[in-house]
Amino acid sequence: MPVTPDRSLCALVAYDGTAFSGFQAQINAPSIQGALEEGMEQLTGHFCRVHGSGRTDTGVHAHGQVIGVTLPWKHSLDTLCQGWNRYLPEAIVVRKVVAAPAGFHPRFSATTRTYRYSVYYPVTGTLENVRRFPLFERFALVEKRPLDVAAMNQAAALLVGTHDFATFGQPTQGESTVRRIDELYWSADVGCSVRLDSPQLQRLVLTATANGFLRRMVRNLTGTLLEVGRGAWQLADVSAALVALDRSRCAAPVLPNGLVLERVTYSEYPHLFL
Repeated sequence: MPVTPDRSLCALVAYDGTAFSGFQAQINAPSIQGALEEGMEQLTGHFCRVHGSGRTDTGVHAHGQVIGVTLPWKHSLDTLCQGWNRYLPEAIVVRKVVAAPAGFHPRFSATTRTYRYSVYYPVTGTLENVRRFPLFERFALVEKRPLDVAAMNQAAALLVGTHDFATFGQPTQGESTVRRIDELYWSADVGCSVRLDSPQLQRLVLTATANGFLRRMVRNLTGTLLEVGRGAWQLADVSAALVALDRSRCAAPVLPNGLVLERVTYSEYPHLFL
């Protein structure tokens, strides 16, 4: 029988990361990478290593994770996408599969990554008497008091540009802690507000785009900016924390449930998933 030649492919993947121990495959723990590889093996009968554009942490979600895989496949890519999805958990979906350009790697070819973090907060009043928010907490953080969004954006502007972000994240072994943040800002989701008896909850989204992020960097930055919004930190505190290059100077990270990997861009391949 003729041998089916290997094809280098890349795919756009979305997932609810709540029940997974992050993207990276782990022993005795469910992972997005592991589920994708198991689904592919069930479909094709071959183990095929999946590479991701980034290793999202435990509980972090994705709308635009990019993966790469090489496998023997002779049918259409639409058929591959449909078949792969049949063998995946409901929390994971392969949105699109395309041929990978020559030399493409989902991680090392990436130009920027964009994350968003969602927060609900009361426009007026407080939520001190409400213990849990089951309709929101899977994909957002709920603040119980109003936030000073203008101050949070002033603080975010201090962090835009190329800086050493050692205070706000951990590198993989041997990596530099210098990163370039292109966008960091809070915006209200105007079409998304909810009334709980008397307080009106407004959805607020932090958009963070950079050429790369350190481990937990987005969650640490979000936690720091929220401290400004609560009035516990001033702008000078943020500036001092940035230049300190000291992890102990960072505010506590927010929970992972509100964080989504929104998109990954590739300047050499701008039309990759169009």
